[in-house]
Amino acid sequence: MKKIYRQFLAATVAFGAIAPVATASDVPFQAEAREILSDSIAIRTVMGYGNVPKFAHYLEDKFLAAGFAREDVTLIPVGETMAMLVRFKGDGRSGKAPIVLSAHLDVVEAIPEDWERDPYTLIEEDGFLFGRGVSDNKFGVAMLATTFLRLKAEGFVPSRDLVIAFSGDEETSMASTMVLAKRLAEEVKPEFAIVADGGGGLLDEDGKPVSFMVDSAEKTYASFTVTATNPGGHSSLPRKDNAIYDLAKALVKLDAFEFPVMYSDLTLSYFEKSAPLIGGDVGAAMARFAKNPKDKKAAATLRALPEYVGTTGTTCVTTMLKGGHAENALPQSATATVNCRIFPGVGVAKTLETLKGVVANDSLTWTILDNPTESDASPLREDVFGAVERAVHNRFADIPVIPHMASGASDSLHFRAAGIPSYTLTGIFMKAEDEFAHGLNERVPTDNIPGALKMWHDLVTDLAGK
Repeated sequence: MKKIYRQFLAATVAFGAIAPVATASDVPFQAEAREILSDSIAIRTVMGYGNVPKFAHYLEDKFLAAGFAREDVTLIPVGETMAMLVRFKGDGRSGKAPIVLSAHLDVVEAIPEDWERDPYTLIEEDGFLFGRGVSDNKFGVAMLATTFLRLKAEGFVPSRDLVIAFSGDEETSMASTMVLAKRLAEEVKPEFAIVADGGGGLLDEDGKPVSFMVDSAEKTYASFTVTATNPGGHSSLPRKDNAIYDLAKALVKLDAFEFPVMYSDLTLSYFEKSAPLIGGDVGAAMARFAKNPKDKKAAATLRALPEYVGTTGTTCVTTMLKGGHAENALPQSATATVNCRIFPGVGVAKTLETLKGVVANDSLTWTILDNPTESDASPLREDVFGAVERAVHNRFADIPVIPHMASGASDSLHFRAAGIPSYTLTGIFMKAEDEFAHGLNERVPTDNIPGALKMWHDLVTDLAGK
């Protein structure tokens, strides 16, 4: 889970206690899910260790033992890592294209001596499961894998093909994700993908469910460097032109600049549904913006808050500085890194053009770092959101399901770029203060295992069982 959203905590007074529809004892295959989660935490699938193939082979054995045909379980080596495809064949009665269900097998590094518990051992304590990847993203892997195993054991026959797509390096280069995206687009041709790696449910401080997020778009992540150069010289002989000053003047201009307000059906729906949860002046601004995104006062209120400014357009911020080479020499160069989160549809080239125009100094050199991938927002499909709402409400009745645009990136980025509409969600409900993905003492509440298993089972059978 990439993020859970703290801003909803202020609105929890609007909800009374919402009891789960099903109790833990009602949900089968919990032991299998916990075993997969525990075994997966023990496999240190961090870049450089070469353990992702070990995890993929472990899952391969599970699927084959459950009765999946050899030809329906495919391992795809990509450098030191590995991607995986598992096809659950349907009978085609719906006449619809396949659905992809996705998660990633790798995790970010955890240094054991920094943790209070061994990060590579699943540990249950005080109602939580601890371990590296327990939320990001081995929980998602375990839930999807177990859902397939359960459905196979139940004799379920999908009305269309279901395809699990596990990537192996989402936390780093996403090379396996790009291989998967190309293969899915060309061979599977899915109608859409659901990625178990983002969004999710929020609990208030008393543990009551508040809302459920579905990420339906991701902003383009792009970094640029801007460099000022100069012949330099001795510091005792200062000159009017100076690389550090030239760069500093440019950065002051960037600091004062705001990109235009932007919106989409997704972001307007996000603000509309979030407004009653937030309440107060901010909630009122959300409601006004959703009704009229040209309301300048409402936009200004939202843009004054770090948690909402990114939902109203592109943002760019200077994140790194480097300049000079000696304390007694005039700087020959100075460089800043500018990180941008670009609103879908704007594009990297247009954003760079805007930055250059703001700075208005042709002597500066701009460079695009890496190779940013752009993707448009996924449509707010009624079939997908309807099924998600039913699955969520079977667990917690009446909480709002809210479409959201993520500022980070998941495998959905490359799926969307390949033309596959993608929706990112998890079966995890937790408090904002318990979110430690990528950090120390990563955790999820233990009761998410039965809750998530029920939710994924309900969602899959809804979308592919009619």
